[in-house]
Amino acid sequence: MSNNNEFIYGRGAQLNVSNRFDAHNHEFRDDFLNHCATEGDEVQNSKTVLIDTFPKSILNKVTSPDVGMGFSLNPYQGCEHGCIYCYARNSHEYWGFSAGLDFEQKILVKRNAVQLLEKKISGKKWEAAPIVLSGNTDCYQPIEKKLKITRQLLETFLKYKHPVGIITKNALVQRDMDILRELAADNLVHVNLSVTSLEEKTRRILESRTASIKKRLETIEKLSTANIPVSVMMAPIIPAINSHEIMPLVKEVSERGALGVGYTIVRLNGSIGAIFTDWIKKTMPDRADKVLNQIESVHGGSLNDSRFGTRMKGEGEFADQVKQQFKIARAKYLKGRERPDLNCELHEEFKNGQMKLF
Repeated sequence: MSNNNEFIYGRGAQLNVSNRFDAHNHEFRDDFLNHCATEGDEVQNSKTVLIDTFPKSILNKVTSPDVGMGFSLNPYQGCEHGCIYCYARNSHEYWGFSAGLDFEQKILVKRNAVQLLEKKISGKKWEAAPIVLSGNTDCYQPIEKKLKITRQLLETFLKYKHPVGIITKNALVQRDMDILRELAADNLVHVNLSVTSLEEKTRRILESRTASIKKRLETIEKLSTANIPVSVMMAPIIPAINSHEIMPLVKEVSERGALGVGYTIVRLNGSIGAIFTDWIKKTMPDRADKVLNQIESVHGGSLNDSRFGTRMKGEGEFADQVKQQFKIARAKYLKGRERPDLNCELHEEFKNGQMKLF
């Protein structure tokens, strides 16, 4: 890592880039946002600020053909984990903030998330479909330990016998094993744990405030032992940083009980290109150009790629090599394992039974 005295330890992004929507002069309505007290540890004068929000809806309908989910629910916007590559950084600009340090420091909390979810899934017109917690920012990021909004959401899914998926890279999901066991007993939950590397040094520089690799592997094992379906996402694959770890990582997580492993190849859309470029030149100056050039080779000569069908897996020689490695790894370490489909019928039966009471 560079010895640059200006490096902000404990954060991913090292700067705030300009917001592409600044020209529109975005302002927040007083009835929607309410600034509240600062939370989190101070890291080189870098504080985390929580901002209360009260949205009118909570579910996002996912229309992208590249993403395997129909609906997502994000109790938080912005993410203190600070993963330098995170595609969700761009979404912070819609709120009037930067995709850089603001994304990690200014966390929007959806205080009415539980009430909105219950209203939605208890409605007569709602037809049960899997809802994924996260999809944008991590539902188990550090502040969840105190606020417990994700836990309350899981309690609501359990109450209404509704299917739910979870995407996280935080071992805090272990806290909710009691609820997850009950959901799993009726085939109402899947957990997807993100494991980008087996090397702790790599984890620390890529994902500054996430759970350690040891804790994540432990989490996979504990979920599997409790008969809670768990799969792993190796996302993203970054050339010359973690691309050499595919086979050993799939082997390791399979031994811990993972039912499957998925992957994406890094793409640096929107403001993330400038943020990542600044970061890698400060943290890995000796290989920065090599990494950036190889990323460009996967996306038609650009760091950016928004094309459906190619943006998640890339194209070209490197992308083909990654695809083949995963094919071999799955055949060798995950053969015969399947993740069961979530149960969407139980919610309808529950709702119909409830209606009879009236």
